[in-house]
Amino acid sequence: MGVPLLLHACCGPCSLEPLRLLRAEGFDPTICWVNPNIQPAEEHDHRLRVLRAWAEDVAHVPVVEGACDRAAWERGPARFGTDRLRRCRACYALRLAEACRMAERLGFSHVATTLAVSPYQLFDTCNDVLEALCRAHGLTPVVRDFRPYYPEATRRSRELGMYRQNYCGCRFSAAEAALERASARDARKAAKEAARSAGGA
Repeated sequence: MGVPLLLHACCGPCSLEPLRLLRAEGFDPTICWVNPNIQPAEEHDHRLRVLRAWAEDVAHVPVVEGACDRAAWERGPARFGTDRLRRCRACYALRLAEACRMAERLGFSHVATTLAVSPYQLFDTCNDVLEALCRAHGLTPVVRDFRPYYPEATRRSRELGMYRQNYCGCRFSAAEAALERASARDARKAAKEAARSAGGA
């Protein structure tokens, strides 16, 4: 048996590599689901179903659920709206605070999060929040930079046929992601047009 660790998970695909790597280090993870930020409710429930199916059928890792306090999310992170840094920091704090409370109740001494795998997250901010909360709860934060393994997580999740979302979770991130995709499409279109113009010159 390894060192018990509560692994906060944001979704199934982002859990693949952190779980593998933490097990290789000698940890015995249990996945913790606390994501009241995910909207709409159908999206939240679908991501949880995907995670649970993978955890049970493939990874053989237990999953526990924390409080899904949507009202607290609206009172806290949502009030920062499009101020991404403040919104995400508050969102990390809300979710990871509940994960730390669960760790205390369930007897875990170590806590980590799968948010550290995505290059789209605010890595340093997330880890600062995790470390502060662990100190406050007398827990040990397990901070790892899983971002280099994101391509492998993407590849493995596609092989497994896992649902992959195209935004972090909240309505603000959905709008931001849509704008980024539109900007990228416009840039690709402009590059193609410029290449055609240069070829015809």
